[in-house]
Amino acid sequence: MKKVYILPLGALILLGGCNFLQKEPLTSITPNNFFTSGDDAESSLTAVYDALQASGAYGQDLLTMGEMPSDNCTSVSNDVNALETIAWTPNTGQVSNVFRQAYLGINRANIVLKYVPTITMDTLRRTQIQGEARFVRGLCYFNLVRAYGGVPLRLAPTETAQPAELNLPRVTPEQVYEQVIADLEKAAVQMPTTNANRATRSAANALLARVQLTRRNWAAAEAAANKVITSGIQLNNSFRALFPAENKGSESLFEVQFAGTPDGNNLLPDEILPFPLTTYSFSKFNLPTAELIAYADTVNDQRWSYVGNVVASGGQLIGRNHVSYIDARKNRAPSINNTNDRNSYPYKWTSSGNNFNSVDNTYVLRYAEVLLNYAEAVNEQTGPSTNVLARLNQVRQRAGLAALTMASPQAASKQAMRNEIDRQRRLELAFEGERWWDLLRYARHNQVEGGAHTVTALDLIAQFRKGERDINYLLFPIPQAEINSNPQLQQNPGY
Repeated sequence: MKKVYILPLGALILLGGCNFLQKEPLTSITPNNFFTSGDDAESSLTAVYDALQASGAYGQDLLTMGEMPSDNCTSVSNDVNALETIAWTPNTGQVSNVFRQAYLGINRANIVLKYVPTITMDTLRRTQIQGEARFVRGLCYFNLVRAYGGVPLRLAPTETAQPAELNLPRVTPEQVYEQVIADLEKAAVQMPTTNANRATRSAANALLARVQLTRRNWAAAEAAANKVITSGIQLNNSFRALFPAENKGSESLFEVQFAGTPDGNNLLPDEILPFPLTTYSFSKFNLPTAELIAYADTVNDQRWSYVGNVVASGGQLIGRNHVSYIDARKNRAPSINNTNDRNSYPYKWTSSGNNFNSVDNTYVLRYAEVLLNYAEAVNEQTGPSTNVLARLNQVRQRAGLAALTMASPQAASKQAMRNEIDRQRRLELAFEGERWWDLLRYARHNQVEGGAHTVTALDLIAQFRKGERDINYLLFPIPQAEINSNPQLQQNPGY
């Protein structure tokens, strides 16, 4: 897969970043003279995390793919029209970018896992570095398998240009999931319990809970989530204070860090916020749908309630801050008349776009999701219980909503509780890149238990595919460039 994997010299060059490139001529960098110290190990791990920043990952496309096809978001931008209308093809840019960038992260993790164990350094830190690399590799493979199904499984770095090494066939989705689980389980043992600005063992267990929930392995999802719950992590007191991310409190289990420079930039805020918070005016992405805003309680729910006006640095009124979104149709400065900037916009990234170099981090895992994962997993096994309510109520009460009891209508049956958990999940995690993936897993759940979820990806697919609930669109296509370069790849059905 020539356009996915990095050949060894190129990979080693990328590992060190700009400062590393200045140390010695590129032609002298080899595995033998680079992986010689603890500093080299840390630099190689930094490059693994760096792969998550790119536009094909959490800097743009993963969140766009995770929201634009869903009922959360809309847009009139041609850049995301294929995702908005569920009309993607093997040549759709985001479909190609996410696939390619995931394998870049995987290859960098594979390099760490091959060469760091040979370095003489602090043994505990060496083990932790391997755990962090396994976490990122597990995350990348999870993002691949839930988007594309079975994919080539590469567990060692690409070190030759030979077709036999480059061109691997797809394995089954089950084999990919088995590798993801193995990576995360081992990472959770190896990783540190605290790790400033980076992933910890709680992040590994939180991701493992998400993976097991996707597979409907309810007991395993409960167990993984419970490891995070019993570790002593707490929700932040204020939902509003969570945004922008910026490593705020123990609720943040893992964020992708952005420095606000061309080498570490977050594109997304400039693409989703209105001008003049952003660099200039154009059709924005990920706009909240009218249905989503009507679905939320914009008066009492502190995740969606009005708290004041948004004011740009120049003093212009931008609109009403409803915590999760800006309503720029109201309280907008009369001097700003561009229709691009008079809509509703996500407001979980709140900083200036800074010429597409935002400093805002992006959440990958939050403790609130862990609580909802736990509640869902237990409810699927036993139905409503005080145990389920205890976790669900933490999320509800932080949002300013009343605690539920076993006498509440939401606790009348497994289905009623399932509906409430689905509702809280949508309202809590809106715009954070998980809604489409949730709708996909709901559709697959409904295939084995009819009517389990009231809205699934198939409902959205039917809306845009002339009423046809086409199951082929439960997967994205393998990018055409990968099909062209690897004769062993087979395309997903329907494409």
